[in-house]
Amino acid sequence: MEKCVLLAVFILATVSCSTAFTPVDNYLIDCGSSTNTTVDGRNFFGDNPGSSFSVSTGENILGTTSSSPVAPVAGSALYRTARIFTRTSSYTFPIKSKGRHWVRLYFFPFTYQTYDLTTASFDVQTQDTVLLSNFRVQNTSSPVFKEYSVVVNSDSLVLSFVPLDNSVAFVNAMEVVSLPSGLISDDALTLNPLNSYKGLASVALETSFRLNMGGPVVSPATDSLQRTWASDQDFLLHKNAAINVTTSQILTYHTGGATPDTAPAIVYTTAQMMSPQNSATNLFNITWQFSLDFSYSYLVRMHFCDITSKALGQLIFNVYIGTSLAASDLDLSAQTQSLVTPRYFDFVLPATSGLGILTVSVGPSGVAAVSQNATLNGLEIMKFGMAPANPSSKGQKIGIIVGSLVGGIFLIGIITIIILKCRAKQKGQHSWVPSYINGGHGTGSKVSNATGNTLTSVQGTTVGYRFTLAELQEATKNFDEACVIGVGGFGKVYKGECKDGTIIAVKRANPGSQQGLKEFLTEIDTLSKFRHRHLVSLIGFCDEQSEMILVYEYMVNGTLKSRLYGSSLPSLSWKQRLEICIGAARGLHYLHTGSAQGIIHRDVKSANILLDENLLAKVSDFGLSKTGPDLDQTHVSTAVKGSFGYLDPEYFRRQQLTQKSDVYSFGVVLLEVLCARPAIDPSLPRERVNIVDWALKYQKKEQLAKVIDPCLVGTVDPRSLGKFWETILRCLAEYGSERPTIGDVLWNLEYALQLQESILAEPSNDSENHIIDLSVPTSRVSPYETEMANRNVASDHLSAISASNVFSQFMNNEGR
Repeated sequence: MEKCVLLAVFILATVSCSTAFTPVDNYLIDCGSSTNTTVDGRNFFGDNPGSSFSVSTGENILGTTSSSPVAPVAGSALYRTARIFTRTSSYTFPIKSKGRHWVRLYFFPFTYQTYDLTTASFDVQTQDTVLLSNFRVQNTSSPVFKEYSVVVNSDSLVLSFVPLDNSVAFVNAMEVVSLPSGLISDDALTLNPLNSYKGLASVALETSFRLNMGGPVVSPATDSLQRTWASDQDFLLHKNAAINVTTSQILTYHTGGATPDTAPAIVYTTAQMMSPQNSATNLFNITWQFSLDFSYSYLVRMHFCDITSKALGQLIFNVYIGTSLAASDLDLSAQTQSLVTPRYFDFVLPATSGLGILTVSVGPSGVAAVSQNATLNGLEIMKFGMAPANPSSKGQKIGIIVGSLVGGIFLIGIITIIILKCRAKQKGQHSWVPSYINGGHGTGSKVSNATGNTLTSVQGTTVGYRFTLAELQEATKNFDEACVIGVGGFGKVYKGECKDGTIIAVKRANPGSQQGLKEFLTEIDTLSKFRHRHLVSLIGFCDEQSEMILVYEYMVNGTLKSRLYGSSLPSLSWKQRLEICIGAARGLHYLHTGSAQGIIHRDVKSANILLDENLLAKVSDFGLSKTGPDLDQTHVSTAVKGSFGYLDPEYFRRQQLTQKSDVYSFGVVLLEVLCARPAIDPSLPRERVNIVDWALKYQKKEQLAKVIDPCLVGTVDPRSLGKFWETILRCLAEYGSERPTIGDVLWNLEYALQLQESILAEPSNDSENHIIDLSVPTSRVSPYETEMANRNVASDHLSAISASNVFSQFMNNEGR
């Protein structure tokens, strides 16, 4: 039966393509070939410049090979020839229909005569946009296909190839094809807050992912715009959470909505929905995850079509992009008053930081009397914010990094720093040149002085500012003790105020500090490479007269440590504590995953988590941070460094550092948050000095209520508390292999927050059962918890805890 349905779907897709869009401009070129090549029913013409297009007179060679990609791929024949450029050259295509066009590029390196294309490094750009910068095919056994949607407003499109660093450029095949005018509108929605966005109509887009949810791979032959739609199976976070559904019904298109060109029929007639064996609990979302470079902005297009409901208003669900609620209580039939009607929604994600993971989820809403289910038919993720083209390129590498929408920064001076570091050690002094420093929210963007060393703001980032010692002395009243807001191993931290009123935090190394030049350099280097809203922003530095001073954005609410205990401020609520822990976990997760090897912080503690005016948590103090192990290694062998009370016991014993060492330290922080006491308190009796030993001792006695902050009594949902404690125990496991990743910790904390926010209107009087029962109505569940939803929270790590004795007092049932 299922095969029959799929056959009907394919027939519908074929019918859809029978009225396909016909492009006015349609250049398909098999580069380097003297003959034509047919792929998916399309004819790629041999690379013979003539009246249809031209190639500039730059030196180039027609290369050929008998080899093919290791694994058979679509269009393999196109990868057997290439045009090779030894200097800047370009293709020029006459354009008859101005507007959006596909620019598709095919790359597969091989060796031809003396030209080894596996080492080729080059740029590719149009007249307006750099499509590829410093491009090199990393995997020489697999071809690379790049797809762009560019706007052409002139009578021709010039596609230039610029070899770099005495290398060559090459291309195996290319397409320049016009697109329907309404495919990409000017409008979209932003998240946090949900708002309107304008400006998409003029930007170049690069396809990052295009998926057919719940259906097969869609080849260009089945798509009116010759797109490839991959299967979503490899991107599902938990495959058992979803089930494929199909329909043979005829699609109904409505004016102003999706069209047969928006996506092929097979995308809208197949979908993923919540798996029936799991949907009874309604405690999970269907989640897909993607690796992205967040130094660019992204257009996320989600395709929906209700193909299962029998009546209007039966399918209402929530949509999430990352941690943001993109659509609440979405009813696909409300606007069109019909079923089986394709719709799509566009969301724009602004540039924020470097490499990371984006999750896209759909899950049940809190609306009663509707099907507790969710669906998604298709997804497209397109990158934009590429740098503008540099028309003066002559084959030399030009620093084209930041466009008007790119949030990244170009890091310079790193090599100089390394060289000067060595010289400084030899000379016993600190010698510096200005370098680009991550600036986050640009708190120092107002700083300037008479010498002309201004701190320039660039798209939300800042250029490193080299403060003079006189400036910082004036800002801190000559480092007055009354201005001290913190003391650490590096030295004292002062609150300062610049001439224009900008408040800064000034960390000054003391002469007897055990952390010297190496830590000073590491801090600057780390914060120059990484930028994230949950990492503290470095504004600048000072190195005059052998001083080592770092200048940061000022965090009004100080450290998490001081806010938890030792403060006259009101106690933090449980929700506030969870949000702070989630923010810190996000910062650490970015450090661990934001580069190929990742960064291990090595000094995670409550004193290194800072809070801004909104209690937004930011991880700080990267002086001890270490680059993670190579892909073929499990750890970094290094001398033990960190803070007593937070050190991973396995790292301490074996001197083998891993990301799980940070996880252990973060587990201690979570325990501090729960208990509101220091990790180490020498003033207490011996058995209570170490928070971990103290808390685990009472856990074994089933007396956890004795260690939890009394201020939380009557305010905490016991299920949330149970999940939080379970997370702590996992983080504090004796061996790193038994601990979760920081990403897993993040999902657990988000789940604990969601449990706290979804307290039952009529809670059970049986608190023990209430803890165990996770089948509560919920607006969102962490994707990580999909496979955990039916687990008994009191099992495993919590098996020794008596729920009735420990947790019952933490939920105030009155008034709910």
